[in-house]
Amino acid sequence: MSKTKKARVPRVETTSFNGIANKFDENIYGTSKGQLRHQLLVHYLQPYLLGEPLKVLDAGGGTGMMACEFAKNGHKVTLNDVSQDTLDIAYGRLASFHDTKVILGEINELDGAYDLVICHAVLEWLTKPLECIEKLVQLLKPGGVLSLSFFNYDAKVFNNLLYGNFKYVEEGMPSKNTVRLNPHNAQKPQQVIDKLEAMTGVKILATAGIRCIHDYMFDKQHIDDNYQKLFEMECEYGAKAPYKWMGKYFYVQIQKRQELGAL
Repeated sequence: MSKTKKARVPRVETTSFNGIANKFDENIYGTSKGQLRHQLLVHYLQPYLLGEPLKVLDAGGGTGMMACEFAKNGHKVTLNDVSQDTLDIAYGRLASFHDTKVILGEINELDGAYDLVICHAVLEWLTKPLECIEKLVQLLKPGGVLSLSFFNYDAKVFNNLLYGNFKYVEEGMPSKNTVRLNPHNAQKPQQVIDKLEAMTGVKILATAGIRCIHDYMFDKQHIDDNYQKLFEMECEYGAKAPYKWMGKYFYVQIQKRQELGAL
């Protein structure tokens, strides 16, 4: 595999996890909430993961967990992120796979044409997330698929209401900059869907909620005791309304239309 550094432009897109990459990785993949999120995303990507070899971009792919899933199934994978510390972890995970590349840089610096572009849990860290969606679609080949997930603003409101944080909700849930692991720009699923539906040359293949049950469970012991059944229920109810709208993360799968090519 190879590392690539591109000429830097002023960083306007996203938050970097330099200095806290190990904590970030542990906070995601060392907990039931992170493990479940990853497992559900793998579930929705299963047809591509187990299909013919694809040229895959993991945009803002962090420490490389999803990139590793595709690399070990024989796909040609490029992973990009703005944090050198997270990429160092990703490089270690991907080191045994030959047809992989790790790139340090912004999403808006990327080029190429991919069969599958993955962008999970990135939009909520960006200053202009809807513009980033346009860039991600541009990186697709005609007929290519974008796998997009993001922190759900509506679920964030509901969760804070359940905890009685009424004043915080009334104030518009301002970002607490001191907590670097908390997303600061959660997105409303309907606004993202409206954006996609207004774009020429794309169609929405699927929508789902990620962690529609887990984060609202009163007795957390059920998570460990009944994890497999919880996963099955997340797959069933997360794929249909009204439950999907309350997922802590929202998932959208988009295809670039064959007949229109580049947008």
